Amino acid sequence: MKPFTHGGNIYEEQAPGGGWLDYSANINPLGLAPAVRKAIEASIGEIVHYPDPEARELKAALACHYHLPQAGLVLGNGAAELFYLFMQVVRPRRVLLPVPSFSEYERAALAARTEICYHYLQSGQGFLLDIGALARQAQAEECDAIILGNPNNPTGGLVTGGQIKELLQLTACAGAPWLVVDESFLDFRADAADYTVRNLAAAENRLLVVQSLTKFYALPGLRLGFGVANPQLVQRLELGKDVWNVNLLAQKAGVAALGAREYALETQALVAAEGKWLAGELARLPGWQVYAPTVNFILVRLQEDSGTAARRLREQGILVRDCSNYPGLETHYLRFAVRTHAENRRLVDALHKIHSGV
Repeated sequence: MKPFTHGGNIYEEQAPGGGWLDYSANINPLGLAPAVRKAIEASIGEIVHYPDPEARELKAALACHYHLPQAGLVLGNGAAELFYLFMQVVRPRRVLLPVPSFSEYERAALAARTEICYHYLQSGQGFLLDIGALARQAQAEECDAIILGNPNNPTGGLVTGGQIKELLQLTACAGAPWLVVDESFLDFRADAADYTVRNLAAAENRLLVVQSLTKFYALPGLRLGFGVANPQLVQRLELGKDVWNVNLLAQKAGVAALGAREYALETQALVAAEGKWLAGELARLPGWQVYAPTVNFILVRLQEDSGTAARRLREQGILVRDCSNYPGLETHYLRFAVRTHAENRRLVDALHKIHSGV
């Protein structure tokens, strides 16, 4: 089994002069919203108290922002915790994973001793998901859970809300599988309403929608996410987690972040423009196949070994995600975050220098 690794690990080795330029972690390039920084600073003195175990203020803000019932919300110390929590509480026997996908789905299943089946997405088809084929495999292999990233990390593949409804219908039978949908990157899209199924989850008996707040609001060091499900599943999940799993500063930051409307709009505009520009520049490199970005990251297939390419960039002070340990990808794929224009130019310049042998 290949080792599980992630992007954003700036601690493994000392950064060169000027620090790392991190393209390996898909975090909002704008950094902390001013309102979030202010809320954290104002709340420092409160950390002498336990956080609210009910997270009342944050749940109210989430319910208002996303138009959801509070009874359908469960909070996580990052979205990743909720995948582990689901696996430990629901205990599916066999889970189906469309791959390549976020490795924490697999880790969570392994931690619960759940058998894993893979649904391999095809590079020649742009790693796009065939809902019908996925449903047929789930039935044929008697899977009782499916975990689906939408958009999928690292490919960027998207399915519409209508397609996910179709998947629920196609798998509606005796012993129908749970469907866990990870929407952690959808906030980066202005048209997220066309793809989300958050609004269905509280009324569905076998749907859990998970979303990170750390990606869009640049809070990975605090860890914050939430899930939406029917109240019965929410109660089961609440009983299975730590009472204080979301710390006080994360709760305060989350409330402030959800109110940062101008920051959200600026982020969506920046990511859309810079994603298009950066993808175009990467496509100019000899032998590079660029998969069109849908959110704030770009998957690229190159002719050379991905580990070698990542090492050369690291020598330039730039971290990228070597995707060779993703099931369903071989050693020729890199993933790049989308950052500010000045940073993206620095990346492109470094790549041209590497390719020209300078």
